[in-house]
Amino acid sequence: MTKVMSVADVAASVESGMTVGIGGWGSRRKPMALVRGLLDTPVRDLTLVSYGGPDVGMLCAAGKVRRVVAPFVTLDSIPLEPHFRRARQNGTIEFTEYDEGMFMFGLLAAAHRLPFLPTRAGLGSDVMRVNPGLRTVRSPYEDGEELVAVPALTMDVALVHLNRADRRGNAQYLGPDPFLDDLYAKAAGRCYVSCERLVDTADLLKEGPVQSLLISRSMVAGVVEAPGGAGFTACEPDYGRDEDEQRRYASTPWEDYREQG
Repeated sequence: MTKVMSVADVAASVESGMTVGIGGWGSRRKPMALVRGLLDTPVRDLTLVSYGGPDVGMLCAAGKVRRVVAPFVTLDSIPLEPHFRRARQNGTIEFTEYDEGMFMFGLLAAAHRLPFLPTRAGLGSDVMRVNPGLRTVRSPYEDGEELVAVPALTMDVALVHLNRADRRGNAQYLGPDPFLDDLYAKAAGRCYVSCERLVDTADLLKEGPVQSLLISRSMVAGVVEAPGGAGFTACEPDYGRDEDEQRRYASTPWEDYREQG
């Protein structure tokens, strides 16, 4: 059964008020074709769950976002994502900030359909102060250790970008890092995968080892062939980050950037 869709099909399935998880990391392997598809819709009041990069910045600048849940929002070679920073400083969005480990445990909890997972991450830090809603739990065993109870980061929709996929939604990464894209796929009600190239299922193992088959078709609602679909972020080994375009994005007022394309 084919699950092939268009960018417009995926964007049209996202409704205002939804919680949307976006895979990748900073300015690396972000599903930018799908993000740009959302920019062309009237959707608003989204909650974004992301190891954030220009995905978060663009959607904030376009007025699509109510709340961001993230450990950071960065362009990697440019430390602070300027459009997100502006939205945050202007108070136009809400921001829930966890550290990277806590964020991962929130994804894990959602992926396993648990209400929370305990972790030491965050203890003794300002994460607890800036997130007064966080709670701690005590181990029921002899040690009685106090741990942070990280709530599940449940999502209505997840958007991820992989190097290769077949028409049934099996998806493969070929770069140096899987990031947490498989957790997004498991944690969301629906997951949509964009890829650099659609290939036959048998050809996936010609592209990389079996361990590179990160996402199973059972997790995927739709797959989109989108060559260059992570640009200007990196999608190694297919291409690196377009630093010139990223600098143009970061230094250009949002309305002008959108108009220039």
